[in-house]
Amino acid sequence: MTRERVGPVYRNLGRVEDAVLPLLVRTRWSGTEHLPPSGPVIVASNHISYVDPVMLEWFLVRAGRYPRFLAKAELFDMPVVGWLGRSCGQIPVYRNSERSGESLVAAEAALAAGECVAMYPEGTVTRDPDLWPMTPRLGAARLALRTGADVVPAGQWGAHEIMAPPKVTRIKLFPRRTVQVTLGPPVHLDDLRPPAGEPPTREQEVAASGRIMDAISELVAGLRGEQPPSDGRWDMRVGARVPSA
Repeated sequence: MTRERVGPVYRNLGRVEDAVLPLLVRTRWSGTEHLPPSGPVIVASNHISYVDPVMLEWFLVRAGRYPRFLAKAELFDMPVVGWLGRSCGQIPVYRNSERSGESLVAAEAALAAGECVAMYPEGTVTRDPDLWPMTPRLGAARLALRTGADVVPAGQWGAHEIMAPPKVTRIKLFPRRTVQVTLGPPVHLDDLRPPAGEPPTREQEVAASGRIMDAISELVAGLRGEQPPSDGRWDMRVGARVPSA
């Protein structure tokens, strides 16, 4: 959402974050020049902590876009979090159910309205022992190929020091941690997009997902000052790293 379209709850949440979060964390933000000020865009990020959605949302709001996150439906049943999610137009994801396709339909509608949709291609907090991005699900790539929206990759680092993954644990705010968020240029997907009116093939979705995760991993590597593992990405299905597609 742009500032002009955002509702009062989301707008006031942003004001509260601006007042409170600087007291709790230090920030190093960069790459906002890659985020279009208006129009449809998908922001795809790595996921290292249950705290990092707050940091990414705050970063994007400060950059001028009010993102609509795809988030697991269980969060919408929580008393305060659920109310905020619904009031701010966030999109529930119904995993392993007959409603599993509803989230992409809602995300497509949001993009058609010129909004910013934020996604975690991994689908959950990383299980990689060294916190590198894992193998992706295909949702972000499928959405991008279906809609033609640009995918702007995001890299995050530091939120794991506030709440360590993968479980919900106690929050460690003091001493203040430094949270880094950076954006990269849109991922090149034009050669993978299907002709108008045709759905993307699985091969196109897999190739697009690989490019998206490569871009995210490159940003994370820059924040960490390290190179990603040479033996591939962590695959939760096998509990080990596998060669990247």
